[in-house]
Amino acid sequence: MKADTADCARSFRLPEVVMARRRMVQDPHIAPLTAFVENLRAKRPTWEFPDFDPLDGGVDADILFLLEKPGPMTSSGGKGSGFISRNNDDPSAEATFVFMNKAGLPRKRTVLWNIIPGWNGSRKVTSAELRLGVEDLNVLLPLLPKLRTIVLVGKRAQRARELFVNQDLRIFDSAHPSPIVRASRPDAWRAIPSIWTHAGYD
Repeated sequence: MKADTADCARSFRLPEVVMARRRMVQDPHIAPLTAFVENLRAKRPTWEFPDFDPLDGGVDADILFLLEKPGPMTSSGGKGSGFISRNNDDPSAEATFVFMNKAGLPRKRTVLWNIIPGWNGSRKVTSAELRLGVEDLNVLLPLLPKLRTIVLVGKRAQRARELFVNQDLRIFDSAHPSPIVRASRPDAWRAIPSIWTHAGYD
């Protein structure tokens, strides 16, 4: 596996792959989003904010997958990669990788983010965190000039739907590709690839 192009499920289990991806964060298509994340870190230094994955479309993406909240496997301070990525070494990221492939969505069309963009040591989502996340999203959206479609992945992300009501964007809801959803709502979990496929239609 060549580290600078490694793109398979859980490839971030290999430190050399993470390091190679880290060297790409100032590539032109991703640099504005890297700066956005750096600004979040400056504003809330006690939180950990993962970087956007440079193998995704960055500012050229036309589909935003808005998930819920980073987990510990995005945390570079622990065992994580420091990226929000389908290549992370965890079950949700692995399912995301598989479902993206089933949906036939080229990576360069997509960008991943979370409605609560930072990890603060807790999976709980508070109303205050959601308000901050919406504020951050209002800063992010103008950085995505080609954006046409948003997929709200999970119930927490779907709480942000009102933000997009008056915007010329297509909005889709899908379940979150987590083991919890797979166990508790298997039909919704199995429907994810179909929803993502429709989100990719022109």
